Amino acid sequence: MERQAYRIDKVGSTSNLKLVTESLEEPKSNEVQVEVHAIGLNFADVFAIHGLYSATPKGSFVPGLEFSGKITKVGPEVAGFKEGDRIMGVTRFGGYASHLNIDDRHIVPLADDWTYEEGAAYLVQGMTAYYALVFLGGLQKKHTVLIHSGAGGVGIMSNRIAKCYEAYTIGTIGSDNKMNVLEAEGFDGKIVRSKNFEKDLERALDGRELNLIVETIGGEIFKAGYNLLAPQGRMVVVGASQFASPGSKPNYLKLLWKFLTRPKIDPQQMIQENRSVMGFNLIWLYEKVDVMDDLLKDMAKLDLGKPMVGQTFEFDQMHDAIKLFQSGKSTGKVVVKTNA
Repeated sequence: MERQAYRIDKVGSTSNLKLVTESLEEPKSNEVQVEVHAIGLNFADVFAIHGLYSATPKGSFVPGLEFSGKITKVGPEVAGFKEGDRIMGVTRFGGYASHLNIDDRHIVPLADDWTYEEGAAYLVQGMTAYYALVFLGGLQKKHTVLIHSGAGGVGIMSNRIAKCYEAYTIGTIGSDNKMNVLEAEGFDGKIVRSKNFEKDLERALDGRELNLIVETIGGEIFKAGYNLLAPQGRMVVVGASQFASPGSKPNYLKLLWKFLTRPKIDPQQMIQENRSVMGFNLIWLYEKVDVMDDLLKDMAKLDLGKPMVGQTFEFDQMHDAIKLFQSGKSTGKVVVKTNA
């Protein structure tokens, strides 16, 4: 069949991302073919397009890690799904398309009362937040948790998960314009990041121990948070937005400077201070289907509600969607709808 997809042949600039019409082969025996209805944007998409992501496929590829849609064909070995089923799924790239083939292990049913847009906004941010907080962060009841990018998809879901553990949550944002999201989501402390971040964080803690950080920024913000971690505190790094570029292509000199001046952690000092720093990349989970299943089952036991879809775009507005996402002005999840 013929499909439309956003394909990039040469990484380095979003201007190289082109909408093409191409053939899609029949699904393999363990695959389903999906008519994609909505696509969720993630920082990994932009880093891959810019050539800054080590997991980026070699040569020509279609970006995109997250989608929702309707099954149109089913491989002969697929037992749990049928044509017409509404699903949401994750893919190791390939999501920016009108149709795709996907291993049935990487899709789950979409609830009847969820829209396709909500389905494209849940899996990546939900699993990232849960794995970071619970599996790596060792989240416990009454912990104090610092959540960066609190108005973004991962930040919102992190706060909801932490609240299920009765945690005291402090959310950070890049501008006052997003304060209403932190208030609506029930963050206990709220900080607009600035050069005075460490002092602002001390005030927000108000004598509490800082037990856990969901780190997404890097640089001086990383350093300030680490300095205030309590003994046995954990920082889980799930992103580094300081390396994101607002333009169509990266400013490589600026990125090099940020890379060379990034905070350095001395393992011996970590032992003395009894603190931990861990990194997490969701793509690592793609082949760990059993772990993903456990994550989703555990998340289903919590009252997390529907994901927040902040902004939606049409399929032919993909570049506009990416531009907004890069700007740092979006809230919740940025979702692109297809023509299905």
